[in-house]
Amino acid sequence: MTAFLDTLTIADGIGSIGAMIVVAAYFATQMRMMNSDDLAFPVVNLLGSILIVYSLFENFNLASMLIESFWILISLIGIAQFFRLRRAR
Repeated sequence: MTAFLDTLTIADGIGSIGAMIVVAAYFATQMRMMNSDDLAFPVVNLLGSILIVYSLFENFNLASMLIESFWILISLIGIAQFFRLRRAR
């Protein structure tokens, strides 16, 4: 275990924090602690995905980069949608 921990980089740590943030947001919505209609949901997902992408610049994986790119795009659309609907009220 120590040998494994010695191989981890700062990018690995940042990406792991990002993954935990994304999973925590999903868990919070499932437990009804966070509403997916609130601004916090896409913002938290965007933050988590950006951190994961940061780690992918060091340890590239095409499939992971694709999913995170879509996650970022969807989060940005969600943020824009929130403000568009808020302005319409």
